[in-house]
Amino acid sequence: MSIRAYRDIHRRKSRQIMVGKVPVGGDAPISVQTMTNTVTGDARATIDQIRAIEEAGADIVRVSCPDEDATRAMKAICKAAAIPVVADIHFHYKRAIEAAVNGAACLRINPGNIGSAQRVKEVVKAARDHGCSMRIGVNAGSLEKELLEKYGEPCPEAMVESALNHARILDDLDFREYKISVKASDAFLAVAAYQQLADAVDCPIHLGITEAGGMISGTVKSSIGMGMLLWSGIGDTIRVSLSADPVEEVRVGFDILKSLNLRHRGVNIVSCPSCARQGFNVIETVKVLEDRLKHISTPMSLSIIGCVVNGPGEARETDLGFTGGGAGKGHGQIYLNGKPEYRLDNKDLVEHIVELCEKKAAEIEAARGNTPALEPAQ
Repeated sequence: MSIRAYRDIHRRKSRQIMVGKVPVGGDAPISVQTMTNTVTGDARATIDQIRAIEEAGADIVRVSCPDEDATRAMKAICKAAAIPVVADIHFHYKRAIEAAVNGAACLRINPGNIGSAQRVKEVVKAARDHGCSMRIGVNAGSLEKELLEKYGEPCPEAMVESALNHARILDDLDFREYKISVKASDAFLAVAAYQQLADAVDCPIHLGITEAGGMISGTVKSSIGMGMLLWSGIGDTIRVSLSADPVEEVRVGFDILKSLNLRHRGVNIVSCPSCARQGFNVIETVKVLEDRLKHISTPMSLSIIGCVVNGPGEARETDLGFTGGGAGKGHGQIYLNGKPEYRLDNKDLVEHIVELCEKKAAEIEAARGNTPALEPAQ
């Protein structure tokens, strides 16, 4: 069996909804989203952060709307944003209506905690009238009191029952443009809940391990939890929750999808951890290249390997490559499309690789009839 056969992931079949111009579910690519952490009422600060989020490649952005200042600012925010904006609503049904009126592409709510059936009807009417979809967002940390009393603690069964109860409210109102999340900070709890949910509904699923932690621990926890689910075909849109800059959440999200061969964006760097055999400073070189190549969104692969033990083999599988060591101290081998082409002085490595990647991006996009997919350099 070929290695490509092992990479095949058969995604769960779901109906498709639209979050603004972004399709979610069905056969649409798995979208990557994040959330701003500015005060939403400060439209300028929020728009500036959304700009950085857009440059990182996010498909969707969510903003919290806890008060009237926030929903008032949504008008300017949604108009300025190039990607769909989701309004995060808790408890105040009027904030949901205001957000829909002011341009939100989606409303993140729990129908059960915004009041009476009449209030839910009003929110659904506003969503219909203004072309909004919805996300039913269940969280292990904020389950309904009656479900905690029934089950004794947050558990997958309680989370899924909460989600299905909320979905029933929307279904009874003949509103089907919704997706569901069942998030928890415990990866085992989240995975089990999502697995049960996937068997119970046909709507798109929004994946996330909530309150995952800081940059390193949160990335690891999110990768394990969401990786297990994505590998089994569950998940139509993802949000990595980190105590970090939202831009980092986007980058980690794309890296998770790239690692599972589910979606590709930008330069995928294959690099070694380095050892005494390295012919150049691998760690520092990769660190600089990751920063210098952020502006390229065209998918391609690049290997940066310190020596000739694994370097040639890795370079055969990547679009571009550099392997250190071998004959000629202070020089390494450049590979193009898997083949060794010429030697290069180590001191010229970074600038030359950046130039090669930009040239490759231009060639790929020209073949597609596009202009090079280069984001503004940071």
